[in-house]
Amino acid sequence: MFIYINNENSLKIIIKELNALNIPFFIIGNGSNLLVSDEGYRGVVLSLSKSEKILRLEDGDSIICSAGISLAKACVFAMQNSLSGLEFAWGIPGTCGGALFMNAGAYGNDISNIIESSKYINKNGEEKILNKDEMRLSYRKSFYSEFKGNCITSLTFKLKPFHLEKIKEKMYENIHKRKSKQPLDYPNAGSIFKRPEGHYAGTLIENAGLKGKSIGGAMVSPKHAGFIINTGGATAQDVKELIRYIKKTVFEKFGVLLECEIKTLGNVRL
Repeated sequence: MFIYINNENSLKIIIKELNALNIPFFIIGNGSNLLVSDEGYRGVVLSLSKSEKILRLEDGDSIICSAGISLAKACVFAMQNSLSGLEFAWGIPGTCGGALFMNAGAYGNDISNIIESSKYINKNGEEKILNKDEMRLSYRKSFYSEFKGNCITSLTFKLKPFHLEKIKEKMYENIHKRKSKQPLDYPNAGSIFKRPEGHYAGTLIENAGLKGKSIGGAMVSPKHAGFIINTGGATAQDVKELIRYIKKTVFEKFGVLLECEIKTLGNVRL
């Protein structure tokens, strides 16, 4: 079952009932960084992408936004209010809640540098608040990714006043880098692997000679080896087999074990 959440009250009731009935559920924003099993998911998927949207300025330098708000909208809102700090996220195709869940980042910055607090609904349908220190933010991890079933509902970003034109310039620079280096013209789930310590996953994959390697409809992007693109009709199984082949080849050649960054849903074990 797939449910679009309309508001927080509905979310509280649904989560409480699902737990009482012992029905598994999975929470998504846009699902941008997700690989779903070809067999689907036996449970309930809750999506916040169509829920009530809040995006407002507070205290002159903070932005409060719903978890279902896209990062793109938050970036534009910050720029319009001459607030700097979110420029790195311009072009990341996810929601604010999803970005906090995995502490999304780019160009040397991540969500941990600008997050101040977040609200969530726990498994009992109760609303709770976490400050920055309580969110356990590290590379592509957070309290929410460690303790699943807690649904982020809103976030507060703490930003810095800056020149609007300078912010706009940085955003343009970042999106230009993204478009020139990433395979945005093909469906993909974003960067497949986390950055190994002392290495770049894309560089290791490229140096292993795997650019353009295909299994079924899934292909290592010829543009950026850190991405697997769907060239047409790719299945989750195709992607899974290609990921395993990449990991095996890179480990044999360089002794580095790649760890997946993308999330999975259903019977997909990477």
